Amino acid sequence: MASRHLSRSIVLQSLYEWDFYDKKHNLRTITERNIKDFGPGLEELNFIWSLIDGIEKHLVELDKIIEKAAPEWPIAQIAVIDRNVLRIGLLELLYSDKTEVPPKVAINEAIELAKTFSGPTSGKFINGVLGTVYKQLETSE
Repeated sequence: MASRHLSRSIVLQSLYEWDFYDKKHNLRTITERNIKDFGPGLEELNFIWSLIDGIEKHLVELDKIIEKAAPEWPIAQIAVIDRNVLRIGLLELLYSDKTEVPPKVAINEAIELAKTFSGPTSGKFINGVLGTVYKQLETSE
């Protein structure tokens, strides 16, 4: 598994646990444990921390974007895994360096996470939401 994909998987697993327990546990502590458990020897930890820090910083904004892009799905009704895959994908789509993570890579990585960790239709749902946001970005530029 490529290092960045593994990093995203660790971030997703950390966000899942954090979100599952209503954000009552420290996300950094959860992430540190998951790095030890799932990413021993992983050298590039800055990528993980940039995603974690970005999601914590922009959580309210990311959730509003999800609700706007998927109005028939209130944020609380979206499966915990899918909600957090969307947060990762949106963070990369909106806030990452486009030369480092092109938009189509951010979308594809989110779809792959959904296919790996969620249900059979999650990939299509993730693609639909992120595709909607990406089209709006292209239109506004």
